[in-house]
Amino acid sequence: MKKLVRALACCALISSLAACVVTRPPRSSAPAAARPSARELGAQRYRQVNERIDYLNRRIDARVDSGAYPPPDAAPLHHRLDVIRREARDMASQHGGGVSEEEQRVLNHELDNAARAIGG
Repeated sequence: MKKLVRALACCALISSLAACVVTRPPRSSAPAAARPSARELGAQRYRQVNERIDYLNRRIDARVDSGAYPPPDAAPLHHRLDVIRREARDMASQHGGGVSEEEQRVLNHELDNAARAIGG
């Protein structure tokens, strides 16, 4: 009788272990996140450049408001940013609404120089 109980207990234990090994995790039906296209990346770079130009324009205005320099000194700085924005727009028009990595690097270099001129 004891042997029968032990044998049944062992069978139950082994079958429960086997069930753990055999069971597969459910598959996820969600698709992997799609990478943005080259066009979307170019448009994103263009937006980043424009956002930075907007930020620098606000910085110029804040420095004029705080009296750091007079309004006539701000006009050439605003003009410089307008020229950079025009360059970015021209570059974007050649690439379907976005800029390449190299063009963004060039524009950011120009914006770095403008930011140094603005001070802060």
